[in-house]
Amino acid sequence: MERYKYLRALISQLLEESPLISEEVIADVHHLMNVGEEELAFDTMCSWIYEDALPISKEYYERLVVAAMELGTPKSVDKLDELIEG
Repeated sequence: MERYKYLRALISQLLEESPLISEEVIADVHHLMNVGEEELAFDTMCSWIYEDALPISKEYYERLVVAAMELGTPKSVDKLDELIEG
């Protein structure tokens, strides 16, 4: 249960700081977390950041990579390094 709370907090923090602005996407990520699909919630968030080509900071990208490793979903962050602001 402790790990579950940790993962939810981790994803929630990253979502809050993400460049996503679509209320629908944000609601989808929250819904997935609420039904216990943390990995899918994280992957969805990363997919939309990439799909919408939203710029991210190097620090935020590094936090996403760490979260991907924690969640066991390293492919979630594939290509996100292309969006790092120079």
